[in-house]
Amino acid sequence: MDRLERQLRIAGPEFTELVGKIPLQQTPPLPPDWLRCEMLERHQVLAHARIPPGSSVLELGSGGHGISTVPLAFILGPKGKVVAAERSRWGNFREVMLQSGLQSRVRPVACDAHQLPLVDDSLELGVCIHGLRSLRSEANMVDVFREMFRVARQTFLAESLPVAKSEAQRAHLAMYNLREEVFRATSGRPDDLPYLPIERIATLLERAGGVVDGSEILDVDLPHALAYFPRSYVEAIPDDAVRAGLLTRWDHANALRVRFGADHSPVGIVSAHRS
Repeated sequence: MDRLERQLRIAGPEFTELVGKIPLQQTPPLPPDWLRCEMLERHQVLAHARIPPGSSVLELGSGGHGISTVPLAFILGPKGKVVAAERSRWGNFREVMLQSGLQSRVRPVACDAHQLPLVDDSLELGVCIHGLRSLRSEANMVDVFREMFRVARQTFLAESLPVAKSEAQRAHLAMYNLREEVFRATSGRPDDLPYLPIERIATLLERAGGVVDGSEILDVDLPHALAYFPRSYVEAIPDDAVRAGLLTRWDHANALRVRFGADHSPVGIVSAHRS
């Protein structure tokens, strides 16, 4: 029994049936089951939010595959509602929602996270799962957290931590930690920021006017292939010295990935309410 099958048994037959509706992905070098693995990881994380069925929840940064949207809609049940906020990376979102059969529980909203088109206190909870890395700066994070607190008094954040307990987790971090530098060198814009310590996430929530209710670290026993990006991205960097240094580091990180695989690092979870 592989890890995915073992963790699906823990998640239960209903969620296993749901994940089985999501087709295997043909996006090499990622493994075909990567999307199912990521949805299962989000389901594990969201279980720690203890969201009552029937709730109305903001999901910030739903992304192009609805990786958190699907398990969140499942947890909320038929009377629940997910307001899935995403600026532009919609990708296959609609297709995945249709495949899951949960589209009636989801309201997609295209918007800037700094100006959500929602009235004050219109939702019961705001969640952001593995999305802090895309907010480009700590100042942006604080602004976005304030906006989340405006529309929902409670907030639940989860993000990978810069911690490795195994060679496969070290391999993940070695590749992931290249992303911000490579993307900045090719596009001039920061993206996929380095993971923050859990204490720092809590501090930023407090700066946004939140009161931290609790924090915990979750060990996820699942592979994590999404840090990978092709070597050609690094080869496209125009600066010779920068390109040479990053190519050496990419080769090292990829060798670790091939040898050990890549696993989710521990996930930091922080819950807070508006002060």
